[in-house]
Amino acid sequence: MAGILLLLLSAGSAAAHALTCMSAQFKRPGHYILGGLFPFGINTVNLSARVEPTAVVCERLYAAGLIWALGMKFTVDEINNSTALLPGVQLGYEIYDSCFEPVVALQPSLLFLTRERSTGIDVLCNYTDYQPRVAAVIGPHTSDLCMVTAKLFSFFLTPQVSYGASADKLSNSELYPSFFRTVPSDKRQVEAMIHLLNRFEWNWIAVIGSDDEYGREGLSLFINLATSYGICIAYEGVIPTNWPAPNSWEKLDEVIKYVNSTQVNVIVLFSIDRPAQALLERCIKKGLSQKVWIATEAWVMSDIIISIPRIRTIGTVIGFIIKGGEVPGFVEYVTQLFASVQQESFCQASQEWSRQMESGVLGPQCEHCNRAGWQDVASFVMHRQTYAVYVAVYSVAHALHKALGCTKERCSVVPIKSWQLLEVMRTLQFKVNNYSFKFDQSQSTNMGYEILLWSWQNHTLHHVPIGDYETALSIDESLIQFHTEDNKNPMSTCFSHCKPGQMKRVKGFHLCCYDCINCPRNTYKDSKEDMFCFPCPRHQWSPAQSIQCWDRTERYLFWGEPLTVGLLILTLVALALSCLAAALFYKSLGTPLVQAAGGWMSICALLSLSLMSVSTALHAGKPSHYICLMYHPVYALCLSICFSTLLVKSLQIALVTEFKSCARALLPWVTQRRAWILVASCFLVEGLLCLGSLCSTPPLLEYDYKLLPTETLVYCRLQSWLFFILVHGFNSAVAFVCFLCTFMVQTSGKKYNVARGITFTMLTYFFTWIFFIATYTTIKPTYKPAAQMGAILSTVLGTLLANYLPKCYILQFKPDWNTLERFPNDAQDVPEDKDSG
Repeated sequence: MAGILLLLLSAGSAAAHALTCMSAQFKRPGHYILGGLFPFGINTVNLSARVEPTAVVCERLYAAGLIWALGMKFTVDEINNSTALLPGVQLGYEIYDSCFEPVVALQPSLLFLTRERSTGIDVLCNYTDYQPRVAAVIGPHTSDLCMVTAKLFSFFLTPQVSYGASADKLSNSELYPSFFRTVPSDKRQVEAMIHLLNRFEWNWIAVIGSDDEYGREGLSLFINLATSYGICIAYEGVIPTNWPAPNSWEKLDEVIKYVNSTQVNVIVLFSIDRPAQALLERCIKKGLSQKVWIATEAWVMSDIIISIPRIRTIGTVIGFIIKGGEVPGFVEYVTQLFASVQQESFCQASQEWSRQMESGVLGPQCEHCNRAGWQDVASFVMHRQTYAVYVAVYSVAHALHKALGCTKERCSVVPIKSWQLLEVMRTLQFKVNNYSFKFDQSQSTNMGYEILLWSWQNHTLHHVPIGDYETALSIDESLIQFHTEDNKNPMSTCFSHCKPGQMKRVKGFHLCCYDCINCPRNTYKDSKEDMFCFPCPRHQWSPAQSIQCWDRTERYLFWGEPLTVGLLILTLVALALSCLAAALFYKSLGTPLVQAAGGWMSICALLSLSLMSVSTALHAGKPSHYICLMYHPVYALCLSICFSTLLVKSLQIALVTEFKSCARALLPWVTQRRAWILVASCFLVEGLLCLGSLCSTPPLLEYDYKLLPTETLVYCRLQSWLFFILVHGFNSAVAFVCFLCTFMVQTSGKKYNVARGITFTMLTYFFTWIFFIATYTTIKPTYKPAAQMGAILSTVLGTLLANYLPKCYILQFKPDWNTLERFPNDAQDVPEDKDSG
């Protein structure tokens, strides 16, 4: 081992300072030639600037591609030195650069199909006897290139074995009958990813793919399979592959913006390494929060990804790589080769082989390789893709061994047509280092996947194996350390199983993704299978998250409520005061005070106030159709009687005090029996208005099921506000006339000011209505009957306190004041006009 290390160091040191003949190592003559397509270079010149079909030259070395090409060279040399496989037969090879570009890969592909020892392709009707330059082709690496070259080779039925193209479209044997690969189809990788997501219960994810055949098909396969497994795609995006291109950075920023908006914690990135590098660099620059990244085999171990600055800040990376064994002796072989290409004798022999293979056809295969040293490729020597190249070459060798009818001692070196070799490969079973292989229905060798975790230790990345996938997922969760503070699984879910009484609210782009939200009030859902909540019947209700509905209770102003009890007590007080005042007035009917107050009219007014007090009871308890018809007219008519009697007194006072000149002519119309005509007229007008209201738009008994959450509001609804205004407006007009007639009246001497009581009565009435309107429009509907009761009681008590109770006080406690001097009857004793006679 120490010798190998010294050799490595010496080879690397020497190669760093001198040109080598590495480019001459990719051609070798033999009985049967294998073509090879490998990405020696990357970053081609601007292809859109080509004006002539000249050769395209790649700008710099792709070290991994060089190692894969050396893997083919090593495998052919190993087979040629073997006595068990193809004894007596020497395989040759021609390996060319694909440069990751179809326009570059097509040129050597056409060369492989030229007739042996020529540079032309014959145009024939029948190619059965056509012998192309190569027996089979190894490569190219990417699915994009294979889509182009596979159709070309399939026309000639030339076997093509790729060591990296995993697109599932290539499984179509009708389109690509001669295509094989030593890696699994992307469908297998997608299945592995789906099982991994299900294992950690991640069902709310973003999926991003590169804008090439690999990424687009990977996206399509993943989305279709994820849907069937109940995984919801919050966002699916495509990232550009042609760098630099117009709007490339804007497209990446748009992808990052949408990923941020979905708030996912898991991203599946189905991309080759170059677009993945651009995306991850942009994510770091834009400060995308840490996520769980599910990586494909195309970038999980890529050196250019690992070398991104601050790459460890992207979060947790779990990736899949194709299972593969080690290629025994390959490290030593490459080490020895890098030392040998510096030796003149070795280079002369290599160049002689190249001249035998017509090296001038396409020129040097890899000029950059002559400047490559061991230090440039050391990190790729153990690349797992080399094993896929190793198996690919062995598959062709075993097919040749069988087609030639080889024995243990020797093989018959006879011409083999490409289509004959293809027939053998379709049913081929072979072993490589005691591992058995066979091409399945997707024309792939299913070696399965190993699952790797990126683990950073002392700023060094380690790829830690945590499980594998062949037919089932096997994973050791204890080995996983997530980026979260507690190292626990970061949840990325968009749905959970809804409980009874909950419904699904869709979010994202697919119906499969939803939140469980409680059914709103007055709806229910009694089955988990139901998608939506059902409304309760209008006579029933339900709370939020309910599985059934309950019957509503009726709501009105109950008799037993504290507020109702309080109002009823006030009603009894008002009724008692009105009745006592009426009795006292009746007892003292002939006294000056009662006569000055109106006599029988005052008693009539007090009785109407008593009846108005009783009418408040109509607003308590459950309303009925008849109660709805009664309570407005009873109040309005009682108030009309009271105010009309006060109107008579007010007119009397106005005539005596303000209109003395016409008092004697008009007073008879507001005194004695004629005064009752005025009271009756007011009552009749008010009665007609009430009758019109009841006949045209009577109040209706209503049941409101929407206003209260759990109850049905039972109330009387007015149909016409016009009649309401007319009914109460007439009483208000009478009250206003009374106020105008009395508010300026002054008395002299010891006379009692009867007008003052009427004035304050009307002010109380107006203030009550103002306060009632303000309260009625803002109070809860259940308490509106109480507001009406309060307005009636305020009117009754206000009238009693302002006009009648002071007189009752004098009658009961100050009888000596009850004299004609203090209470003259102005209606009977009208003073003479000073200007008359």
